[in-house]
Amino acid sequence: MKRLFRTLFNTTLLSAALCLSAPAAQFFVHDGDRVVFLGDSITEQRLYTTYIEAYALTRHPEWKLTFRNVGWGGDTAWLRQRAHPEEDKLFAAAPDAQRQMVEDAVKRGLERDVLPLKPTAVTIKFGMNDHSYQPFRPDIFGAYIRSQTELAKVLKANGARLAFLTPQPIEEKRSDPDQDVKNQSLRKFSDGLKEVAAKTDSIFADQFDPYMAILLRERKQNPPGMIGGGDAVHPGPIGQTVMAWAVLKELGATSLVSRAEINATTGKGIAAEQCKIEDIKGGKDTLSFVRTDSALPMPIDSRAEASLKLAPILDDLNRYELKVSGLAPGNYKLTIDGETAAATTSQELENGWNLATTAGPITKQVNEVLALVFDKNNVFFNRWRNVQLYNFPPWAKTPEAEKLRTAELAKLDQQIADLEAQINATRTPKPHRFELKRVEQ
Repeated sequence: MKRLFRTLFNTTLLSAALCLSAPAAQFFVHDGDRVVFLGDSITEQRLYTTYIEAYALTRHPEWKLTFRNVGWGGDTAWLRQRAHPEEDKLFAAAPDAQRQMVEDAVKRGLERDVLPLKPTAVTIKFGMNDHSYQPFRPDIFGAYIRSQTELAKVLKANGARLAFLTPQPIEEKRSDPDQDVKNQSLRKFSDGLKEVAAKTDSIFADQFDPYMAILLRERKQNPPGMIGGGDAVHPGPIGQTVMAWAVLKELGATSLVSRAEINATTGKGIAAEQCKIEDIKGGKDTLSFVRTDSALPMPIDSRAEASLKLAPILDDLNRYELKVSGLAPGNYKLTIDGETAAATTSQELENGWNLATTAGPITKQVNEVLALVFDKNNVFFNRWRNVQLYNFPPWAKTPEAEKLRTAELAKLDQQIADLEAQINATRTPKPHRFELKRVEQ
């Protein structure tokens, strides 16, 4: 597990009492939301979407939230994989004819895959397939802009808030990814999407520029390679964690999980934000206390720890802080509920210590949440794509076959409900006994 991320933080004198959950008025996700992720194969991977979902669930454990992923490999803003419009005709069509084609495709695609889920919030991530992996083409761009605008029109008419996500750059093994004509095209598509978001009163989340900045920085320091894992178009957990970081910031996600400040000399809590500190014992060499948080740290996929070196993910999204003054100088061992969590120093504790990825029962708890979310999303994908949309061949399309489908859907729906119940139980914060003990070097 990644060791010890430091962060300086200013403290305000507050009573050591349980505080309200993180300010959430500006966050795209609201209590009671049914969130749908719409997109192409990068969304279908169920990585950046699962990380965003896990952030919302752990940061707001008291909220009632539902998330569904309807990403489809190869899809586009005109819902190519769902409505199958004739693309050559679409790109070449006169404005009125193109509008009619887009309206028909979007209507049919959304009515089948999105609107039955009754979303209150939708993220839309298209552009990678839309630009057709070639230099910028105005005819395709025009269809893209018209289609994104139509998606907003229909979804908003059905009561959903929208966030448009840009694609991330293509990560070819070259030293100048910004000079790749495909990425230059994607940049123009992303700029156009920003205008769509403004005109439709939707959120615009740019992950292209932050990801490209990281690519350019890394290319200067290291030989060209795949920093995000996966392939040039489909980042693995590392790259998709960076994507989730960029998107969450644009969606108004807050950084603070909770923070506590204790004076070891007086044995008193000085400050507590979004947590409660009780039963403080000990002194300068050994200090213990019970900490009850209002939220949990965002889980970091164990496959994506390298992402923490690429972007300030912990500082921007995952500050789970402890500050202790008055300790005797030296090295300290931290245990949580009797489990060894980390080694630190009195100076680190004096400055303020971010424990978001520290080992122990809290990290185990959030990792369990993440695993359950992955399980739930995989079951829903199977339900939607392999059962709900399965087409029986003509010779097998019988009432008996449809009864089998109905029974299987009911079984999978129950599995999803059971997993969501487990997620909700698992994401509830618990009190933990922290102990800091000075040790010989």
